Amino acid sequence: MRPSDQSIRRGERERMIDGSLAVADDDAHPFRDEIVSSWRRCKLVGVAPTGEDVPYQPEFDRPNRLLRAAGPVMDRLAEQMIGGPVSILLADCEAQIIDRRAGGRELSQALDKALVAPGFHYAEEFTGTNGIGSALEERRPFVVSGAEHFRENLQEFTCIGAPLRHPISGSVEGVLDVTCRVDDSNELLRPLVLAAVREIESRMYADASRREQMLLEQFLRASRRAATAVLTLNEDVVMANTAASGLLDHSDQAMLWEWACRMLGSRDEYVGEVRLARDVVVAARATRVGDPGAMAGVVVEMRPRSDAPDRVAVARPRGRRRGRTDASEAMAGRSAAAGRLRDDVDSVLRLDVPVLVCGEPGTGKLFVAKHVHRRRDAHEPLTVLDAVASQDDPAAWMARLNVSLDASGTVVVRHLDELAPELATRVEAVVDSVPRARVIATARGRGGRDAVSRVLDHFALSLTVPPLRYRGEDVADLSPLLLNACSTRRPVPRLTPCALRTLVGLDWPGNIRELESVLFTAVTRSLGSDISQQHLPPEYRSGGNRSGPSLLQRAERDIVMEALVETRGNKLAAAARLGVARSTLYRKMRVLGIDENHLPAPTTPR
Repeated sequence: MRPSDQSIRRGERERMIDGSLAVADDDAHPFRDEIVSSWRRCKLVGVAPTGEDVPYQPEFDRPNRLLRAAGPVMDRLAEQMIGGPVSILLADCEAQIIDRRAGGRELSQALDKALVAPGFHYAEEFTGTNGIGSALEERRPFVVSGAEHFRENLQEFTCIGAPLRHPISGSVEGVLDVTCRVDDSNELLRPLVLAAVREIESRMYADASRREQMLLEQFLRASRRAATAVLTLNEDVVMANTAASGLLDHSDQAMLWEWACRMLGSRDEYVGEVRLARDVVVAARATRVGDPGAMAGVVVEMRPRSDAPDRVAVARPRGRRRGRTDASEAMAGRSAAAGRLRDDVDSVLRLDVPVLVCGEPGTGKLFVAKHVHRRRDAHEPLTVLDAVASQDDPAAWMARLNVSLDASGTVVVRHLDELAPELATRVEAVVDSVPRARVIATARGRGGRDAVSRVLDHFALSLTVPPLRYRGEDVADLSPLLLNACSTRRPVPRLTPCALRTLVGLDWPGNIRELESVLFTAVTRSLGSDISQQHLPPEYRSGGNRSGPSLLQRAERDIVMEALVETRGNKLAAAARLGVARSTLYRKMRVLGIDENHLPAPTTPR
């Protein structure tokens, strides 16, 4: 294209982007309809044409299945184009670049300057119209050249991207993109990309067929071997016999895949107990299927524990107005930590003393406090006061507390550790003088030395609500309850297994409140359909810890935490359970970032 033509296009581009992009006449502008549609999407989400920042994740999970299929093809193309003016890019299904090949020195430097390199995210909502993000958005091959880019710093490039679809599931696994400078554009590049995509998809089919054949053989072998529930699964395929279909809930599939991957680690087989949905406990054997270093999936054989009760339906909460998290999910969960919390609540109910509920923000402390009240006396009224308000008007807040205690029922004091310091002595006297278990409070935890912290010591019993990162398997039980609470549609949308696996693998620093917010966003995006991975907010679509630790470290941390939960924070007993010295346990806790101040607290009177 001549320089004058480029200038005309750039001028027209600026006029259109600065305007409304509402052009009805196809001949009124020199841009293709798909480009204009992409520009509209970019303006809608607020992408800045002059922006240059690109989200970057230095450590990320590399999709092995995609790399196995695309790697040899990219190697061949790179060898053919070595030193040439073309670069080959591979991005995952979230538009994050995971590999870049070939390209001459000058092109490589230009791409580095524009941040077109592994680790950077090129979704349209982040970086505007481009060959990777727009191909994913449109789900078809997409060419973006020069002034067609929404961002100005990308206008020196021509990008040709095409989605890579899994030939069996039909899901988009990633994007293959060829990028060059505008002056080096060639009409042969598009058929080159499409031919490479067909070859990669063919390799994916061969790989998937072989893996599925291995899974089928192991499934039939296990099903014939014994009259047990048998489930065979990987990221895409699930095979279950009749016994397994009757035993498993919709959420169990994702949980069992996560459990099997975590427990197998470098082993080929693991035997242990698993808590399924609705409090069903099974003895399970997980067996790796596949070649060394390339797992095709797992076979899980399950037998309900002989002393386990029959499956009972889980009570679902009625719909409520969306607000801050206090839904009934706080007591849900199949993890050891959730089971320990339920046991601790049962212990508290046997004693008529004030109770302190501790935990990180967003873990559901208020629900646990309300739950204790309902279990003690559901017919009595409940009053909730927030101690944060005491800092604005201490006298008025103290008066409200006294009025509430003069009436019948229970008083829950939220954020007691945020109490105005001048009220500490008066609140201590109140806690010591009220009859029976009339006061329940919530706080982050004990252990301070100031006057307010001493108020917490007047609560004879304390419960610790575990953070969500220590009970990731509970996400499968919490999500349906949260979706029921935040969705007005019936039937309530469900998480697809892939989306659920992704959520289970995250750390959730904001705990249940953060999970609720993510699900509310996903419900809005799904428009009533079941929630798939594409409906999740972009920063939550990649499974695994966003803060960086490897899967092995996360598995090790889960095992250590489970031992600490089971022994109620007794490090000597936890070390014995793990088969290590206590000094080794302390060192592991430091390395894995386990905070002693947030370990489960005993529920015996102080």
